[in-house]
Amino acid sequence: MNEEQNYPGQKSEEDWKSQLSKEEYRVLRKGGTEFPHTGKYNLHFEEGKYRCKACNAPLFESEHKFASRCGWPSFDQAIEGAIEYLRDTTHGMIRTETRCANCGSHLGHVFDDGPRETTGQRYCINSVCLDFDAPE
Repeated sequence: MNEEQNYPGQKSEEDWKSQLSKEEYRVLRKGGTEFPHTGKYNLHFEEGKYRCKACNAPLFESEHKFASRCGWPSFDQAIEGAIEYLRDTTHGMIRTETRCANCGSHLGHVFDDGPRETTGQRYCINSVCLDFDAPE
């Protein structure tokens, strides 16, 4: 993670470890990836808001979620100001990593192969990084 950056929702690694499950910690704090087609929000299309599992910051609205068939939840845009974008050159690729702008937790990546009729972007996000709030 980007330890030199200060985030409003920043905590110590000991606090993150006590708050998150081992899998949540591995993905959110260590930049891991969950297996495709296994996450609880991959095929989830209820109305509501998706929040960061680590800090509860709002990230995505359900109206921007779409079925990409990539195996992870996909959105065509994020809530303005909710995402931090970083260049990722791991695994022999050049990608754009997405992190929660509030706490710096890894969420996934954003690609330019989303729906052309909207933004053209596909935010490919790990389900384990998300919580969901249905409207009351």
